[in-house]
Amino acid sequence: MSGPFGLPMPLLTDSYKASHFALYPDAQRAVAYAEFRHSYEKDADDERIVFYGIRYVIEHYVCRQWTVRDVEIAEAFFSTHNAGFTAFPFPKTLFLKFIAENNGYFPVRIEALPEGSVVYPHTPVLQIVAENEYSPLVTYLETVLLMSWYPSTVATLARRAHTAIAQAYDKSVDSDMMWTLNSRMHDFGFRACTCVEQSMLGGAAHLLSFEGTDTLSAAFFVQHQLNAGRPVATSIPATEHSVMTAFASERQAMEKLLRTFGDGVVACVMDSYDYARALAEVLPAVEQLKLDRGGFLVIRPDSGDLVEVVLQGLRAADSVFGSDINSKGYRVLRGASVIQGDGVTPATLQQIYDATLAAGYAAQNVAIGMGGALLQKLNRDTMSMAIKLSSITYSDGSTRDIMKFPRAGSSKVSLPGEFAVCADPEQAGVPVAFRTKDAPPASENQLKVVYDHGPIAGLTWDCFDNVRRRLNDQWSRFPRHANAVSSSLLAHQQAVHKAQAKHVYEGGAFS
Repeated sequence: MSGPFGLPMPLLTDSYKASHFALYPDAQRAVAYAEFRHSYEKDADDERIVFYGIRYVIEHYVCRQWTVRDVEIAEAFFSTHNAGFTAFPFPKTLFLKFIAENNGYFPVRIEALPEGSVVYPHTPVLQIVAENEYSPLVTYLETVLLMSWYPSTVATLARRAHTAIAQAYDKSVDSDMMWTLNSRMHDFGFRACTCVEQSMLGGAAHLLSFEGTDTLSAAFFVQHQLNAGRPVATSIPATEHSVMTAFASERQAMEKLLRTFGDGVVACVMDSYDYARALAEVLPAVEQLKLDRGGFLVIRPDSGDLVEVVLQGLRAADSVFGSDINSKGYRVLRGASVIQGDGVTPATLQQIYDATLAAGYAAQNVAIGMGGALLQKLNRDTMSMAIKLSSITYSDGSTRDIMKFPRAGSSKVSLPGEFAVCADPEQAGVPVAFRTKDAPPASENQLKVVYDHGPIAGLTWDCFDNVRRRLNDQWSRFPRHANAVSSSLLAHQQAVHKAQAKHVYEGGAFS
């Protein structure tokens, strides 16, 4: 079988997709597109979205050659998949046709925005075109293409976290220490993932905005498969509770840590028994050893009130190692800091940094570790990614632009037509959707072909460094809100809606 994980390729979709070949009207051409229906958790204050991960989907799921054996296995499976364990319909003939005539590659064209693009709700981020006898297959790949919701959502969450921390840095950190910003949120999420593939995709998305990770699968994947071997992520030696409790005392454990790795940056979890007592008694006891080794000690609480334990750690480190006042009037600990990695969410991250600054400490003194909230506590509804048919050319040659417009679900309204996405110079280059025929003549369509009835010879994806640069540039330039759908497309949407409302239930021809 040519599919991943020992699966035949025809089964990489939802059951009902297999029946749609027999349900679509006869057509010469069909177009579908993908969008995010709303911003991260419907946040009205910042609608920016990071589109990321389509490269992985194209390379690992779309650019695969189907085989006759795939179809045979799928046929055996479908023979008992319908209700009552009867035969389920699937497009066997079409599958065998493109296997024979198209070297096994799925017969559609796919366009997508560049990786790391900053977009807004309803921006078309990818477009699918199927033609002639293969028109009924236009949405067969929807299920795998929609998997890009996950890295896009993680990338958006991470970038919003970066923005929140950057604001704290702007207020409290001197310019010569701004370089530490990209290490302030560390990926602790590998153990929170359902599978290794999830850790790679989500962990890579985090690394678009930060450099710190303990998710080795993502660090290696990005460095060696997406960035030509150039490193993108780092971590530090650190203890865990099992290490701390293996010694007769926490002091012995800390001394072993400092003697072994104390000439560099190390982290020590300090709440295996009594966090307050460890700060009051153990930390002063290892002060001289820490100073002798000359490195940097990161204190890690792992229980208790998320904000209060950070402040306790800052004050204890200040008492033992001292601090200096920077040019912005905030304290900077000498050779020490705190990392909070227990139960951190985007909301509590903000609370931690607000409290840190309120206590008079610069933001550089605190790092965040995020695990489940970064890589698991989100889903497709977090930004509501969807793929919808938008245009169809019937067998008689007439074209109809179509859209979804549920009366009871206005948030699910889709766009009609075939699209181009062009930079709007009046909105700092924000990507704006047009019908292809209405796009500004001198503007470049940012939707680029990434698959055309097979892998594209000579197609070069941007390296991870360039994707990072694109995200950094666009996120810093683009406003929090923008008009991402052109006025001409909005007018067309209204016209199509009016026509649909008139004809869908009353009958008659569409204009």
